[in-house]
Amino acid sequence: MTNRIEAIRLPFHQGPAAWSKILGQQDPPRSLQTDGFADIAVVGAGFAGLSAARRLLQIEDHLKVSVLEAGRIAEGASGRNSGFMIDLPHDIASDDYSGKSLQLDRNQIDLNRMAICFADQSVEEYGIDCNYFDKSGKINGAASNRAHQRNLSYAENLSALDEPHEILDRKQMREWTGSSHYQSGLYTPGTVMLQPAGYIRSLASGLEGNGVTIYENSPVQIIERSGRLWKLATPKGTISAERVILAVNGQLESFRLMRHRLMHVFLYASLSGEIDSQRLRTIGGKPRWALTPSDPMGTSMRRIDASLGGNRILTRTCASLRPNMAVNSRDIARAAQIHHKKFAQRFPELTGVKQEFTWAGHLCLTRNSVAVMREIEPNMFTACVQNGLGTVRGTLTGIGAAELACGISSPITEHFTSEPDPVRLPPEPFATWGANAWIRFREWQAKDE
Repeated sequence: MTNRIEAIRLPFHQGPAAWSKILGQQDPPRSLQTDGFADIAVVGAGFAGLSAARRLLQIEDHLKVSVLEAGRIAEGASGRNSGFMIDLPHDIASDDYSGKSLQLDRNQIDLNRMAICFADQSVEEYGIDCNYFDKSGKINGAASNRAHQRNLSYAENLSALDEPHEILDRKQMREWTGSSHYQSGLYTPGTVMLQPAGYIRSLASGLEGNGVTIYENSPVQIIERSGRLWKLATPKGTISAERVILAVNGQLESFRLMRHRLMHVFLYASLSGEIDSQRLRTIGGKPRWALTPSDPMGTSMRRIDASLGGNRILTRTCASLRPNMAVNSRDIARAAQIHHKKFAQRFPELTGVKQEFTWAGHLCLTRNSVAVMREIEPNMFTACVQNGLGTVRGTLTGIGAAELACGISSPITEHFTSEPDPVRLPPEPFATWGANAWIRFREWQAKDE
């Protein structure tokens, strides 16, 4: 039993949280300035933490719930993803996203759709702008015959699962995206496209309106057992709570938990400046669309419109393993250069459109693809390690941790608590060298994808 947990590092981000930036300024933050009490303290105000808070209110609406966020709402990992809330199997370690068996895929689909349903109900309950939760589906784009074959393989898996899908030809891809780059695509209708910062900001606001207290710029530095309570210390105040939920994804290792078992991978994205109406007419295509590459190490692209923060196109590719959970300016510069090239390759008609924002987003993975959603100490629960699917897995682990904290068993708790521990990583520096070499090789293989 551990009586004291101290953070050895706090979250560090490179580049702006562009999804939040394009929505404009938030209200001034409220940080923790005094000593207080809560029935349950949630550490982290991303998809996992806010989902946990909402589920707690559903279970026991009288609970006093405090959420502690190290930075600003939607400016950490929750505002640095691409906004894909995917219902289907999406194993990024696979060649075509399929899982290891049809039954496992069916189980994952059921869980993913629970998360999407939970988020959809949040949209309705808190009056969240429906533009921030767009049930538009997505495309797997293929630029080469090899990539097209991957899509056909994935389509076979979807047929076996009895899941709807549609193969798009080159002409349809051009009509959809405005780009001639893709020879084909695989459309699946179940993915929800988020304006992630808009959704998270609005969810936080809705929770506050229902009695949850959210403290921003209040990083938890020490968690210490004090009798039957846990005491969480921030720079200017403390919260004492009977139960604690750590919803910090990879930052779990910062608290010296699951050490040498978590892989800290960063993905990089750029968002263009506003594209004027004349240029948009030149390329055509739909005003909103979302595309993942048929090769998981390829390039995701997404077009948004004014209701999401401007007529812009997002480019996301490049990855790196960083055990210290921090990237540097060279990483950002390299990614920006590659994003510029990928954007121009797909939209030569948009020469001169600049990338206004480039940033890094922190993913946490395990070698055996398990999450860490469990009671890790008496009355301390975790909703961590999303394995590259932060919007859906974060929502699920947040729900599950809240249910565990309240003594409830559900398909979500049963799934995650039945998973084994993350396996240990190879020793350093070999783990990092090997992983980054493999990433670069897979990116080279993906090439035009």
